[in-house]
Amino acid sequence: MRIVLLTAQILFVKGGAEMHVNNLKKALEAHGHQVEIVGVPFYDNPVERTEDTIVASRLLDIEESWGGKIDFAIGMKFPAYLIPHRNKVMWILHQHRAVYDLFDTEFSEVKNDIEGIRIKEIVTNADTKYIPEAKHVFANSGNVAKRLKKYNNIDAEPLYHPCPDMEKFYCDKSENYILMPSRINVTKRQLLAVQALAKTKSDIKLYIVGASDNPAIKDKMNAIIAEHKMEDRVKYFDYVEQEEKFKLYANCRGVLFIPKDEDYGYITLEGMSSSKPVITAEDSGGPLEFVETGVNGYVCKPEADSIAQAIDALADSEAKAVEMGKKAKEKIDSMNISWDNVVKELLKYAN
Repeated sequence: MRIVLLTAQILFVKGGAEMHVNNLKKALEAHGHQVEIVGVPFYDNPVERTEDTIVASRLLDIEESWGGKIDFAIGMKFPAYLIPHRNKVMWILHQHRAVYDLFDTEFSEVKNDIEGIRIKEIVTNADTKYIPEAKHVFANSGNVAKRLKKYNNIDAEPLYHPCPDMEKFYCDKSENYILMPSRINVTKRQLLAVQALAKTKSDIKLYIVGASDNPAIKDKMNAIIAEHKMEDRVKYFDYVEQEEKFKLYANCRGVLFIPKDEDYGYITLEGMSSSKPVITAEDSGGPLEFVETGVNGYVCKPEADSIAQAIDALADSEAKAVEMGKKAKEKIDSMNISWDNVVKELLKYAN
């Protein structure tokens, strides 16, 4: 079949969503299909641009091309998943969160004013009306499915996929550091992580890996580190090659992943595939579908004291951390998370 993947293109930005779409393309091609990625450029500043992208997406015709009829479409990311096609399923990574769960928060440009409310209504109405055009609606995770139900009264089936190179993660030692691999961003909460480290009773170190989206957040993080004289306890890696990333996972005591309402979260899968316990937060979203507190990690209150206690628990008992890591690997292995399964489920609905 000729298949198109419908996604938003954030120009000059590459992250988990882009890897996700590219890996689905490779998986479908491995099953003998021709696949193209259709990316709708998206930038929501000023916020009224959002309305234009919805209109543009609805006007696009992807039923045919010079190569012939397009057989099947998979809608993945707003606003591109709104593009019409007679034979389409949704596999939604996330909606335009700025008008949903992040509306009028520090994480969103869409505020509770006349224009913000207008855009919120336009996006909500478009999703509620046009997403059900699809033959079936899958969500990237149970968390994304919950949002669809809450805000649009749309039922969606969670469909999990593997993180990149999932089979290459491995376990080696259990050294005296906690690994926090996330781009430095207000939603990933590195500030909370270093505040928690300042409250720990152990001498365990924190390794932070990830480029900075916002220099101001990194400056604040460094200020907290300096204030508490933790320069010898926090190690920062701006970027690491994949082999070095595997090694950092393999030798850590545990993984810290405390985002604000994450859609899915590759880091959870990476940590558990490395046989490491994962520390997450009660409001972290996607990781809660994998982490069982006291079994394969800890689910904490999104507060420094609570996170510090979990870090200390891993620091105080290497044997306990190793045992929880084994449980984490058993959990992730039992869930049949594979691209073969994803392809099988998505293509059930193709004519």
